[in-house]
Amino acid sequence: MKLLDRLRNELRVRRYARSTLKSYVTWARRYILFHDRRHPDAMGEAEIRSFLSHLAVDRHVAASTQNQALSALLFLYKHVLRKEVDWIDDVIRAKQPRRMPVVMSRDEVRRLLDNLTGDGWLLVALLYGAGMRQMEALRIRIKDVDFARNQIIIRAGKGQKDRHALLPDRLHTALRQRQETTAAVHQMDLDEDGGWVELPDAIGRKAPAAARDLRWQWLFPAARTYRDGETGQRRRHHIHPTTLQRQVSAAARAAQIHKRISCHTLRHSFATHLLEDGKDIRTVQELLGHRSVQTTMIYTHVLNRGPLGARSPMDGLY
Repeated sequence: MKLLDRLRNELRVRRYARSTLKSYVTWARRYILFHDRRHPDAMGEAEIRSFLSHLAVDRHVAASTQNQALSALLFLYKHVLRKEVDWIDDVIRAKQPRRMPVVMSRDEVRRLLDNLTGDGWLLVALLYGAGMRQMEALRIRIKDVDFARNQIIIRAGKGQKDRHALLPDRLHTALRQRQETTAAVHQMDLDEDGGWVELPDAIGRKAPAAARDLRWQWLFPAARTYRDGETGQRRRHHIHPTTLQRQVSAAARAAQIHKRISCHTLRHSFATHLLEDGKDIRTVQELLGHRSVQTTMIYTHVLNRGPLGARSPMDGLY
């Protein structure tokens, strides 16, 4: 088996996210090409150090990008080549800037929503109303919406952790209509000998029939089906993230919001507005799914009372 195929298999066995799998394979390929196609088994810490320094000095990558490349190479050596590589010293590090999150005002959120329709409106309302990450919202399945408890179950979020997210009361009707629309699309797929959906590995082995069960279908299905290369099944994936990103960017321009708006900005706004309303930071930490409260603390610096909650002396002059 080729090296990159072995890397893909190891990542799948450990249930890494598909995006992580793609990134790690890309970094392994770039590492090999950088060293004139030498096999990684014949290289070691010196070559890794050289590659990482090249990324910082010549390619001017961000610190997070350099760290991702290092994680990919450490995974390759440890789990595929079965070679222990210590943390690499003497690497020229990319600069790690400290950036404050972009936060919209409540009026800006309203204007953004006013310029969206259909699934775009509902997804953005979920990102803001529940504080979800973009992929967490796109990967909601029919069974994960709990109207009785006013919550949405986030399955295998960042760090492969499950958690409960808020379900805004104002979205109940729209979500029920979305479920009915998804059910109609799923029935159409079943009538055309399709209706399969991608399942987590364990469920796919233990209950393969679940792949055609309505409860496991994506709440926001894509417009087209595709033929899975391994099974030959006609499946329907969820809406592609690029589709939502473009809708958010277009809505921000139409609303004349002069900030750099992305899907993640809505999550930042959710956390900041909760703190403005007096919610304690531990609650916000749980709702966001942060491992450490230190990560959540950054939102205390962007409240509408100014940095660190201070009031400018200029406001008291007159």
